[in-house]
Amino acid sequence: MADKCSEGLLNGAVPGERGKQDKSVKRGNWGNQIEFVLTSVGYAVGLGNVWRFPYLCYRNGGGAFMFPYFIMLVFCGIPLFFMELSFGQFASQGCLGVWRVSPMFKGVGYGMMVVSTYIGIYYNVVICIAFYYFFVSMTRVLPWTYCSNAWNTPDCAGVLDGNLSSRAALNLTHLLNTTQKRTSPSEEYWRRYVLDLSDDIGNLGEVRLPLLGCLGVSWVVVFLCLIKGVKSSGKVVYFTATFPYVVLTILFVRGITLEGALTGIMYYLTPQWDKILDAKVWGDAASQIFYSLGCAWGGLITMASYNKFHNNCYRDSIIISITNCATSVYAGFVIFSILGFMANHLGVDISKVADHGPGLAFVAYPEALTLLPISPLWSILFFFMLILLGLGTQFCLLETLVTAIVDEVGNEWIIRRKTFVTLGVAVVGFLLGVPLTTQAGIYWLLLMDNYAASFSLVVISCIMCVAIMYIYGHRNYFKDIEMMLGFPPPLFFQICWRFISPAIIFFILVFTVIQYRPISYNDYVYPTWAISIGFLMALSSVICIPIYAIYKVCRSEGDTLLERLKNATKASKDWGPALAEHCSGRYAPAFSPSTESHLEVQPLQPEKGQSEAAAASPVQGSNGSAHSQDSRL
Repeated sequence: MADKCSEGLLNGAVPGERGKQDKSVKRGNWGNQIEFVLTSVGYAVGLGNVWRFPYLCYRNGGGAFMFPYFIMLVFCGIPLFFMELSFGQFASQGCLGVWRVSPMFKGVGYGMMVVSTYIGIYYNVVICIAFYYFFVSMTRVLPWTYCSNAWNTPDCAGVLDGNLSSRAALNLTHLLNTTQKRTSPSEEYWRRYVLDLSDDIGNLGEVRLPLLGCLGVSWVVVFLCLIKGVKSSGKVVYFTATFPYVVLTILFVRGITLEGALTGIMYYLTPQWDKILDAKVWGDAASQIFYSLGCAWGGLITMASYNKFHNNCYRDSIIISITNCATSVYAGFVIFSILGFMANHLGVDISKVADHGPGLAFVAYPEALTLLPISPLWSILFFFMLILLGLGTQFCLLETLVTAIVDEVGNEWIIRRKTFVTLGVAVVGFLLGVPLTTQAGIYWLLLMDNYAASFSLVVISCIMCVAIMYIYGHRNYFKDIEMMLGFPPPLFFQICWRFISPAIIFFILVFTVIQYRPISYNDYVYPTWAISIGFLMALSSVICIPIYAIYKVCRSEGDTLLERLKNATKASKDWGPALAEHCSGRYAPAFSPSTESHLEVQPLQPEKGQSEAAAASPVQGSNGSAHSQDSRL
């Protein structure tokens, strides 16, 4: 472990001299700590905060759901977040390089890359649909307002068609409550025009050219924002991570002034305490915390790897995690104030209009916006917010893949050409996303969302906890954090990392298996072969772990299997801080006498040198270790 540090010393670092800078010239660092915090907030706060959490909250007991939600945040979310940040920051490596800590588990890093690839492909398709709605909202009348368009069916019944009188509105309410045939203009616009939905997942049909064009736009935006790596994306997040809160606040202020908004908010918050004893509520709370924070995607490790070594990532993990969860709660007020107004306008229960996922973002909420004065303005704001929320996550997904590739190759040639690596990953991501813009694209998108990043993330996170705490050793890891931060992790986090968080992760896994239901989309039930593909996608990330472990054991030295296992799990020689000035303790370089004799320097003024040497006293180094001023370098 000292080899890398001693190499750094021979390249110009002087023992005993205080480090002049706490940054990596080779890999680069964030311009300042605000950039890292904003990027991590943008990564953690995504579309799920807006279109999944509010729905889960009202379905699982309203305000009562907040109790298990925050319990899971404290005992699972924040500890896992802190673990991944500290892991990446200590080694200054991406999701592959950090596994020098125990090379046999490098397959965990490859699994993270596979997961990030899947999510990056379909996430940008969601962003491209938001781009499409954003562009078509730039009109005097939103195209999903009325039922008089070529794509509408006789079953379409819009709330604004023909300037409904109170009598007609009463008839519409009766129609809503007595028939299942009624479809809203926004739903028909979504299914019959935007998607031109086919009847089966195997019937791809034609590529929807407007969506394909918007997909190209979204990938170009992502590439341009990452063209200089964290140097450029760190500047972009000043806008992309903060402006969604401006839009949320505007929509919130507008929403609470509407009639029926209070009813919607009460529906969202009213606690149903009987549900707090339901295991499903706790399972949903744990799952939402786990997936919302982006644990096990590799993004947290990657973003933290560009931190300065002594950055207080303990503080950052608490700030970012709480901000993420507070945003989810805040978004619930925005969503349910508008849905409450819509339910009041239609004269139906709010459960009839509440939805989640794409159904909320592209059907229910857009229809509610048509009821507002100057509806195109609110629509533009809403979809611009979705675009920014999506881009914040997409930046980190792409940077995770690029950083892993560049760190793995590691030579100067690829570091200088990192921009071309970013371009290559973006082009491949665009090409793999093209099938999701076909008429069956939404079926494939939901299949990837449900299987590619579900239980596989739980398995990856669980194995990561075990590898760090029990294979590398919790004492070693706690000492590493103390060397980096200046204090060991608090006792609460030590207990969570070793016992509580792995237990909760295992509970999430069991809950996911027990609650499993075959995927469906509205009335469409996925065929068996499609579900099989979904399971293969899920396994493709997990299978990396045993395959690489077997490969590493076979390539390790040793006469017996036990010796090979020990060597495969033992930290490699180049594990440790990336910069020599941070190497202390067991990472401190050891010089042989011959090395010191070759590096001896004669003083220019012997008499002055001898008097200074006699008065020399140990001074504190930048890494906290004591050195003498008369070091013989």
